[in-house]
Amino acid sequence: MTTTKANLTQFEQELVDRAVGAMEKAYCKYSGFKVGAALVCEDGEIIIGANHENASYGATICAERSAMVTALTKGHRKFKLLAIATELEAPCSPCGICRQYLIEFGDYKVILGSSTSDQIIETTTYGLLPYAFTPKSLDDHEKETEERNHQEGEKKH
Repeated sequence: MTTTKANLTQFEQELVDRAVGAMEKAYCKYSGFKVGAALVCEDGEIIIGANHENASYGATICAERSAMVTALTKGHRKFKLLAIATELEAPCSPCGICRQYLIEFGDYKVILGSSTSDQIIETTTYGLLPYAFTPKSLDDHEKETEERNHQEGEKKH
C-alpha cells in the first residue's frame, strides 16, 4: 500500500528515520546508491544495516542482509518489522536476493521509505516475494516424498 510517512505509527516513523540514518554508514563508492535498513527483532531490539559494495560486485552486501546477518549472529530468528530507505523519492524495493533472504525468516511487515520524500510503501515479506520458496517448501517436499515412498511400498506388497 502506498502512503505517506505521516500515516505511519510514531514507532514506524522512527524506524524509517533509523533506516535513513543507517544510510550514512553505507560504503557505496562504486554506485553511490546508499541504502539503509532498520530491523525489529521479536524481542524489540532494533538492528541497523547499510549496503557495502566491493570492487568484485558479487561480494557486495545489501543493507537488508547486513541488518539480518547481524541479527542472526546475535541469536535472533524471528522478526516483526523491517524499514528500508534509499535516496529515491519513490520508495525502492529490495533486490531479489534480499527478498529471498528475508522470506527465510517468515512473513513480517516491510516499510519502504525515502530520505528525500515522505512517500512510503507498506507491504510484507510475502508481498515482496509471492509464491516464495521457503523452509516450508522443503518440509512439504520431505513429507510428500515419504508419502509417495510409503504408497509405492504398499503397491509392491
